Amino acid sequence: MLVLEYKVKAKSTQYLAIDEAIRTVQFIRNKSIRYWMDAAREDKIDRFALNKYSTKLRHEFAFVKELNAMAVQAAAERGWLSISRFYDNCKKNRPGKKGYPRFVRSNRSVEYKTSGWSLHPIKRRITFTDKKGIGELKLLGKWDIHTYPVAAIKRVRLVRRADGYYCQFCVDVECRDIQPKTGKELGLDVGLESFYTDSNGHHEPNPKFLRKSEPSIKHAQRLIYKKQKGSNNRRKARIKYSRKHLRVSRQRNEHAKGLARQLCKSNDLVAYEDLKVSNMQKNHCLAKSIADASWYLFRMWIDYFAAKFGKLAVAVPPHYTSQTCSQCKRRVKKSLSVRTHTCQCGCTLHRDTNAAINILLKARSRDGQSRSNANGVGTSTLLGESLVEQVLTLKLESPRL
Repeated sequence: MLVLEYKVKAKSTQYLAIDEAIRTVQFIRNKSIRYWMDAAREDKIDRFALNKYSTKLRHEFAFVKELNAMAVQAAAERGWLSISRFYDNCKKNRPGKKGYPRFVRSNRSVEYKTSGWSLHPIKRRITFTDKKGIGELKLLGKWDIHTYPVAAIKRVRLVRRADGYYCQFCVDVECRDIQPKTGKELGLDVGLESFYTDSNGHHEPNPKFLRKSEPSIKHAQRLIYKKQKGSNNRRKARIKYSRKHLRVSRQRNEHAKGLARQLCKSNDLVAYEDLKVSNMQKNHCLAKSIADASWYLFRMWIDYFAAKFGKLAVAVPPHYTSQTCSQCKRRVKKSLSVRTHTCQCGCTLHRDTNAAINILLKARSRDGQSRSNANGVGTSTLLGESLVEQVLTLKLESPRL
């Protein structure tokens, strides 16, 4: 799957219609969760039962009937996504909270399937034909959606962000660009001092986008509370604050995407640690720095570009990669404050360089798990702000890549 994203240009009345459609989706999703909560003890509720319930909502509420029938089904499927995730966590005995379904307060997207919209045959315009009154929207962007057949477009989604409205097309095409072999292999050790250190000794600087923007973000946040509640000035201050966070999120994504693309294009094998980032963020002293580094996002883009370019991405267990000597395999215990690896065999390396070499050696011996076929997020219906979780495998690349 490939996701093409355009910015939407429309009239103020059309933006209001999009907001109304988004609120309707939130209503359907929350009503589906409530229906499951009330009926779960008596009847077995599955995805098809929620689809039938969404049809009942169309007959009961006029504003729900104004939304396209398939869009109503997609909204009910969002509720089922959270329910099925909760069931899976219970079956797997996941430690801690199991993610009991919650009601959504700030939904930001509405999703249409194969009906309820039509593309202009020549111009970059899309018309939504349901009774919400969205009408014809102008699409701004560098992608050319007309190069793909209409039958290949499986989903159309309208997304509201801090800087405007966007339209996403989920196109069912194979995204492959096989690159020639280079004969090079690389091991990566991610960190906070450097974004990553490779087995060749290169230290990629950590950009620290959030840390650099934090003074401006905090200033924008303070301005919100100086405005009167419910006023238009407070709304504008919140939008300004949201845009700053959105900018940081995009900076992280573009940085991780560009580095992953370069590494996968110039190496036949890229090895990295199979880190449990969510567990590492439980350390309250380092949680913000770990989140700012966006290791998991970097790993996802490595998996994607490795599959796209026909290269191999291998995730290896992180155990003892920093403590083991890369030459003699002797265990050299050291604390996190010790940044130089010194062994009795005479090996003296930077701590992260030694770890990157061990990661590469583990990948060569195939102790890791091959991730060369990892193409995306294994979910079915929900949309995130940057990477979609609509179909089984979706990716959103930048036009410049």
